[in-house]
Amino acid sequence: MRLSRYFLPVLKEDPKEAQIVSHRYMLRAGMIKQQSAGIYSWLPLGLRVLNRIQQIVNEEQIRAGHVPVLMPTLQSADLWRESGRYDAYGPEMLRIKDRHDREMLYGPTNEEMITDMFRAHVSSYKSLPLTLYQIQWKFRDEMRPRFGVMRGREFLMKDGYNFDLTKEDALHAYNRHMVSYLRTYERMGLTAIPMRADSGPIGGEDTHEFLVLAQTGESEVFYDARVTELKLGDRSVDYDNREEVKAVCDEFTTLYARTDETHDEGIFAEVPEEHRRVARGIEVGQIFYFGTKYSEAMGATVVSPEGKQIPVEMGSHGIGVSRLIGAIIEASHDDKGIIWPEGVTPFPVGIVNLKQGDAATDAACDALYKGLAAKGLEALYDDRDERAGAKFATMDLIGLPWRITVGPRGLANGVVEVTSRRTGLSEEMSAEAAIAKIAAIYENI
Repeated sequence: MRLSRYFLPVLKEDPKEAQIVSHRYMLRAGMIKQQSAGIYSWLPLGLRVLNRIQQIVNEEQIRAGHVPVLMPTLQSADLWRESGRYDAYGPEMLRIKDRHDREMLYGPTNEEMITDMFRAHVSSYKSLPLTLYQIQWKFRDEMRPRFGVMRGREFLMKDGYNFDLTKEDALHAYNRHMVSYLRTYERMGLTAIPMRADSGPIGGEDTHEFLVLAQTGESEVFYDARVTELKLGDRSVDYDNREEVKAVCDEFTTLYARTDETHDEGIFAEVPEEHRRVARGIEVGQIFYFGTKYSEAMGATVVSPEGKQIPVEMGSHGIGVSRLIGAIIEASHDDKGIIWPEGVTPFPVGIVNLKQGDAATDAACDALYKGLAAKGLEALYDDRDERAGAKFATMDLIGLPWRITVGPRGLANGVVEVTSRRTGLSEEMSAEAAIAKIAAIYENI
């Protein structure tokens, strides 16, 4: 990955249409290109982050025992009429007809289709519990798409659906999703607070949104500051142990944390004043338990142990995969550009050649690049014939967590310079030590 051969169309000036930091930096860093209102092409740098986030989401879903599938983006209107949502959903749904005049829609969500899939293949309680999920593009025809990928019309989303025999089983699936989401966000370097929320058009009684605190957040949030100190860390959680999973959920939801839709001033007043906080938050995920809302309407039933035909208990669980990129940038940037957490960075480290064309400097950079590759780390090597200031500005803008700077003066003393993007602190060391340092940082990420 040499910058002289890479496609990285960075912009020097702030785009006029960008109103918030994440939109501005994603355009300037050559991550996305707007094709029409709320619809973007993902350029190489942005696609690498998008793929990394998908990888983390997949790993944590599979760790929790969930099974991946992939459903089409276009759905039949007939399924939505069965559930009663086709006319009720609203103008955000893009309705179309095919050449045979059949009514179709570009899926904004997939409760109906997954229920249809389930009822076609599962008939016995012995196949339960079952949780299926996908990472797929969705479309919601927002009236005023804005803020880049934060509120686009087309977006990438992980949506999962659990099918269970009893309400108790379904609530365990709900808790299991909460824990898996907490771990997912932590791996991305985010503090995402689960907050009691409103279910909206999905329906159901129990629901939590996960919100990342940011000044540009769409939602006003009220919370106990101590909730931001909670972390899962490296602790192991047995997803089959109901008590253990519930205990983690209780730990993260007992302290007050609510969106403006469910905020209760009376309960909030009971929080010690020094811990009370009012801020803005960006929604990055939501989990729902809605019981038999869809299974009853669409005939998704199983034969119970007693031989009775009963509707399955269900829930749905979403993560805004493309939206997460904007949220991460909103939470992690400075006036120079993005600051990627190591877990989601497009490249783990950047190499800056201060004297391109100098034989010794070129050779040292090549050796660094190969040495990092041998450790499984793909560096972004700035080998362009540009002045040092321009190279540093590009690295700061795209926000790689670590930079190794190589120049004739340092090489004469047997050292290169390793710089942290987050702190700005630099340290001189041998090239071998630099490789070992970067490899150690990413060893468990």
